[in-house]
Amino acid sequence: MRIAVLGGTFNPIHLGHLRVAEEAREAFGLDRVVFMPANIPPHKADPDLAPARLRLDMVRLAIEGNPAFEASSMEIERGGRSFTIDTVRALMADGPDGLKVSLIIGSDSFNDITTWREYEELMRLVSLIIVSRPGYPVKKPAEALPVELARKFWYDSTSGSYVNPEGNTFSYLDATLLDISSSDIRRRISEGRSARYLLPESVIGFIGRHGLYRATAGAEKTVEEIE
Repeated sequence: MRIAVLGGTFNPIHLGHLRVAEEAREAFGLDRVVFMPANIPPHKADPDLAPARLRLDMVRLAIEGNPAFEASSMEIERGGRSFTIDTVRALMADGPDGLKVSLIIGSDSFNDITTWREYEELMRLVSLIIVSRPGYPVKKPAEALPVELARKFWYDSTSGSYVNPEGNTFSYLDATLLDISSSDIRRRISEGRSARYLLPESVIGFIGRHGLYRATAGAEKTVEEIE
C-alpha cells in the first residue's frame, strides 16, 4: 500500500490543500492521502489557532465524498507538540506489511528540512513529494541538505526523482497553484468578509456555527463550550 501524509495545522483547511492532495494522489498512484492535523505544531506559534478537535472536524467535513482521502487524529490523540518523525514511526508500526509512506510538503518546508527533528532518519523512512509554493524557490537536495547527506541521493531520469539507498525519493510535483492561505481566510472572516470559494461550503458553515476566527469571538470560551 502507498499512502501520503499531508500534515499541517489546517487552520482552516482550504481548497488549496485539497487540490494538492488530489494531484499528488493522481500523479504518484497513491492508494490514500492521510490528512494529519497537528496538535501543537513545532514550527508555528499562532495566536489564532483553533482547538485541535475543531480543526480535525473541519478536515473531516472537507474530505467527505473522496474515498481516497482520510483524516487522522493520531497527532491530536498523542498530545503535546507534533513531530513528523514520531507520526511516521507510528504509521509504520501499525500499518500493513509493505506500507510505503510519502510526505507531501511545500517547498518552504523542504527548504527548512534540516530544522526538523531527526530529519536524516526521516529521509531514511519516507519519500517526499515537494510542492512549489509562491515566493519559495524549489531547492534540489544539494541545495537543501548537508553535503554528506545530499551525496546519498542520485537523480533517476526515468522517474524524474532523486533516490537514496533505501529506495526513497524526493519528487517534485508541479501542482496547480491556488494562492490561498489559511491566514488570509482567517483575516477575511475576522473582518466580516466573504471566504466563499476559498474553502468548502461545509467548512464555512462549521466556522460560522462555532464562531471561529471572529475578532469579537469570546476569548474566554473553552473547548467544551464550543463543542
